[in-house]
Amino acid sequence: MLKNDRIWITSLLLLLVTCSWCVELTFELPDNSVECFYEDLTKNGKTTLEYQVLSGGNYDVDVVIKGPDSGQIYSGQRKQYDSHTFSAESDGVYSFCFSNEFSSFTHKVIYFDLVVGDEAPILDRLNKKQSALTQLESSCVNIHENLNVLIDVQTHHRNRESAGRNLAELLNERVSYWSVGESVIIVIIGIGQVWLLRRFFTTKKSTL
Repeated sequence: MLKNDRIWITSLLLLLVTCSWCVELTFELPDNSVECFYEDLTKNGKTTLEYQVLSGGNYDVDVVIKGPDSGQIYSGQRKQYDSHTFSAESDGVYSFCFSNEFSSFTHKVIYFDLVVGDEAPILDRLNKKQSALTQLESSCVNIHENLNVLIDVQTHHRNRESAGRNLAELLNERVSYWSVGESVIIVIIGIGQVWLLRRFFTTKKSTL
């Protein structure tokens, strides 16, 4: 492969990894509390919020999305995971609030992915609107699309693995406590039985 071809391919791949603005965040939500995040959106801009409860309680959370006028755009009640896409009706600051007020004892670990805007078409960035793509360019476009799908799938399975691991650790902890409790009860019952049998075979001294 020629040196110029290598430079061109490297530049093309760097171009393909650019995308719409997005953020992924995992945070802890205490009991009886609400955490809100804010984002300045433009009118008609597409926004997608995807969230999932990774650990805590019954793995549920309340989510509310509100616009600049405090109008409710989305409301999810006690959901483990969900995704919502909407177009901003006006310019302004939009709020994304996660509530754990219904829980009095357990905190939650929440993951959410906020994607703002659409990804610019690859062909526009390659200036290939009017000309046909070469085989190399077509392969790079396919790689880019497949990588986006792969990233989403990996994130989804990574979150499910984390939630499953936390649930397994919680069950293991409860089983351990239950086993210790059963052992204590068995010891107490054994001591009680020995004491009761000794009373049956112990003769009382008669007093004259």
